[in-house]
Formats: sequence, structure tokens, C-alpha cells
Amino acid sequence: MENDCDYQVLQVVVFVSGSRRVLATSARIGGRRRKLPVDLAEGNLKALSLQGLGQGVDMQLGLAIENPKATLAVKRRLACEMIKCWKHVKDSIPELPLSDGWGRKHALFVKWRYVEAKAVAYYFHGLILDEGETEKSQETAIAALQSSEEFINESKRAYEAFHTAPPTSRSPSAFGTTKYLLDMIPKDAKSKFQSYQDLNTQKGALNIGVSKITATPPPLPDFPLALNPEDYELPHSDPLQKGANHG
Repeated sequence: MENDCDYQVLQVVVFVSGSRRVLATSARIGGRRRKLPVDLAEGNLKALSLQGLGQGVDMQLGLAIENPKATLAVKRRLACEMIKCWKHVKDSIPELPLSDGWGRKHALFVKWRYVEAKAVAYYFHGLILDEGETEKSQETAIAALQSSEEFINESKRAYEAFHTAPPTSRSPSAFGTTKYLLDMIPKDAKSKFQSYQDLNTQKGALNIGVSKITATPPPLPDFPLALNPEDYELPHSDPLQKGANHG
């Protein structure tokens, strides 16, 4: 009987992005809650839904990077939305036991993607600030690009930690969006900083005041999530199926 079940499924959250469909089930736990695996905890189910959103936004960003008509503002917004998604995932999985191999590996995966999203957001934020004509905008642009480079280096370490954590997984070569960012972030950060140093050298030779780059990165804009999971109600049970089960 349904009333004797350990838990009742309330809804299935369906998110569709491109050709991928991510399902996350929300469950109401009954009196025997402690007997259910920790994977079915509410926070972990919510994390799966948000992780699907984050990976969907990642796909959108990849398409935007490949599209020459996509503006920097669009790319920055998608990157900032990725940060929000992975931050929510990170905050939603406190119940995963880190002593368990899969739990720790999942936590490392989330950390890797969260830090990588920060690197992407600061990169495009820096490129937008670099379009400003004031000296202050140039300084904040460099600070953002330097932060982006720091985060991309941290994401490399998180990436390796994820693959080496048991159960170990093969570390594939970077491709697509990740490869593009690994190539462009250090290159643009170094180029912009070198140009700034050359300009300050010229100012020094002309006895013009030389400003210093602030070490604090500029704040990222806060965008609401454009994508949200849609609620989906399970269809009613087929009477014929019930009869077959009892038979």
C-alpha cells in the first residue's frame, strides 16, 4: 500500500538544455527516514537539480564563446549565473559523508566547477572593464584578469584532485570551452599587465604620476538565474499495471 511506503515521491524537477535532460526527484521522507540512503536527502536531491542547471548554463556559455556575434556582456552574465548555480550546489550537499569515496569525489567535482566558474566570470568581467577609457577602469580590469588567472590555476589543482581521488578517474586533455579559457586567461592577463607596466614606465620617464594596481578584485555583477527547473507531476498509476503487480 502507498501509505506503508518509506517515502512518497512528490515531484520530479525536469530541466531540458539542448539534447540533455536532467532529472532530480524531490522526496518527502516518512517515519523510516533514517533507513534511506544519504543520497536521497533533500539537500542532495536539490544539489542534483542545481548541478543540472549549472551544466546547462555551461553549455550555453560554450555556444556563446563559439558564436562571434555573442557579446562580452552575454558571456559574463552566463559565467556569473554559473557561479550562482555551483555555489548553491556547494551549499546543498553538506550531508554527503566525505569518508565515502563517491561523496568526497562529488564534493571535489563541485569545488572544481565552482572555482572554474569564478575564473570565467572574472575573465569576461575584466575584458568588459578594459573597454573603459579611464585609468581607474584599466586598473580594475587588470585586477579582474589577475583574479581570473589565480582562479584558473586553482581550478587546475581542483581538477587534478578530483581525478586522483578514489575511485580514480582518467584525466582527459582539456577541450572546448575549458581549453579556450586555459589558453586565453593567462595570455590576456599577462598581455594587459605588460601593457600597463609599459605605460607606467613611459609616465615615469615623463615625470607623470604613476598609479598602482589595487590587489582587491572588483565585485562581480549579480544576475538572477535565467533558467529554472520546471515542476513535473508524476502521472497517475495505470490500473492495469496495479493488477499485474498484485497478480
